[in-house]
Amino acid sequence: MTEDTPAVKLEKSGEVLHVIMNRPSRLNAMNTQLVTELREVFQSLYFDRSVRVVVLRGEGRAFCAGLDLKESAAGRGGIEQGLDKQRSIAEIYVAMRRCPQPIISCVQGAASGGGFALALASDIRILSEDARMNAAFIRIGLTACDMGVSYFLPRMIGQSLASEYMLTGRFIDAPRAYAIGLANRVVPSADMLAEANSFAEDMLHATPLGLRLTKDGLNQAVDASGLEAAMAIEDRNQILTANDPNFREGIAAFMEKRAPKYS
Repeated sequence: MTEDTPAVKLEKSGEVLHVIMNRPSRLNAMNTQLVTELREVFQSLYFDRSVRVVVLRGEGRAFCAGLDLKESAAGRGGIEQGLDKQRSIAEIYVAMRRCPQPIISCVQGAASGGGFALALASDIRILSEDARMNAAFIRIGLTACDMGVSYFLPRMIGQSLASEYMLTGRFIDAPRAYAIGLANRVVPSADMLAEANSFAEDMLHATPLGLRLTKDGLNQAVDASGLEAAMAIEDRNQILTANDPNFREGIAAFMEKRAPKYS
C-alpha cells in the first residue's frame, strides 16, 4: 500500500454506503491517514441525504487491530500534541453517533482497542465466527477507558461485565459476544455482507425521516433523565414523522405489501 492508496474505500449501493478500511497488511490498524479519512467520512454524513444506511467493514482477515503502535511510537510529542492527536481520533466515534444514518459493522478477526470502539459506536454488530474483541488499551500501559469504550460498553452489557473486560483486557469471542448481547448476529465470514445487506434492506422500509429520528431518539433516550424525558423525545419525533409527506407512502406500501417509494 502506497501513500496514494486510500486508507478508506467507499462503495455506494443505492442509499447504502459501504465504508471499507483498507490497510489489510496492517490488520487495518489506525494510522494518521486512516484516522483522518474515517473522521472525514463520518463527519460528512451529517447533511448527506443520499445515504440512509452505512456498512462499516475492514479489508482482509481483521476488522481493525486498533492504533498503529509503530507509527504512534515514532510520532510521540508533548502533552498538547498528544491531546490534539487523542482528540483527532476520538472525533471519529463522536461523528459516528452524531451522524443520523444507522451504522452496521461487519467484524471479522481482531477488533481491538480503537477497533473495538468502532464496533461499539455502531448501531448493529455482525460478527464472524472468528471475531475477537477487547479493550486492548489496558494491556499496553494505558487505561481501558478510551475512545468511548467506558461510555458504550456498560450501557450495552452492564457495569459488572464491562468491568470484567475493561479491567483485564480479556478477549470477547463471537459466541460470548452474542450471549451477552454485544453481537446482533454471528455468521460465517462469507455470510457477513449478505447479513448486513439484509439489515439495510429492512431499514430502508422506514421513511428517511423516521429512520433518522429513530437513531436520534435511541441515542437521546440512553442518556435521558427518566421516562418522561424519553417520552418527550418520542412525542416530538412522532409528530414530526406523522407530518412528513412520506408518511402516507409508508402506510400505503405496508398495506399493499410492496417496497416503499419515498420522495
